[in-house]
Amino acid sequence: MQPFAAIRAIEFAGEDGLIFYTTGATLAAQNQAVKSLHHAITARRPDWLSELVPAYDSLMLVFDMTQVDYHAVYQFVSHLPTASGTHSAEARLHRLPVWYGAPDANDLALVSEVTGLSHEDIISRHQQTPYNVYAVGFAPGFAYLGELDAELATPRLANPRKAVPKGAVAIADRQTAVYPDVSPGGWHLLGLCPVPLYQPDASEPTLIQAGDKVTFYAINEDEYYALVQQAGASH
Repeated sequence: MQPFAAIRAIEFAGEDGLIFYTTGATLAAQNQAVKSLHHAITARRPDWLSELVPAYDSLMLVFDMTQVDYHAVYQFVSHLPTASGTHSAEARLHRLPVWYGAPDANDLALVSEVTGLSHEDIISRHQQTPYNVYAVGFAPGFAYLGELDAELATPRLANPRKAVPKGAVAIADRQTAVYPDVSPGGWHLLGLCPVPLYQPDASEPTLIQAGDKVTFYAINEDEYYALVQQAGASH
């Protein structure tokens, strides 16, 4: 299958899927092309479409193989009006509170050692950027956000933790994220977020979706526990 327009490569994903990789001079440009393609397919949503899985620079399309084959899917996508890759549906913005330096999620000293920034600078810089949600995966509700301030970039831990606390706000490389639940993890922790990101019984289980935007703001310990209690009372 030949590349076309903003698509630089296409790969098979099992018997019923294709992955389309996008072009772009930067990660932001590549992801914009993903959003454009996602919108174009969704707007014309064919009956045979089973699932769309967007990521940083790719979109996986899963189809009903009883209705179409790879060739038909390729023809459908390649004829979509997405060559410019400039369309962007309005992104939802999520403002997430963070208790920075919470005792159960505090790697500020480690991040300071790696970056040379003070704790105050780390916290300030983490809040300055509106982050793009590039992908959701690893665990239900785990959103990969970028790009982090270059001066905050940190490698992953050499020895990942067996249990990162629920709501931990973390950074690794030029990414940041919030752990929706307790899980293993190798990212550096900055604090805790009280907002539930994954509620399996809700009408929309995953709060944050690929294509959304996220900003963070600081709260204190009392505000954190008040929001935790408020979130618990709403269920």
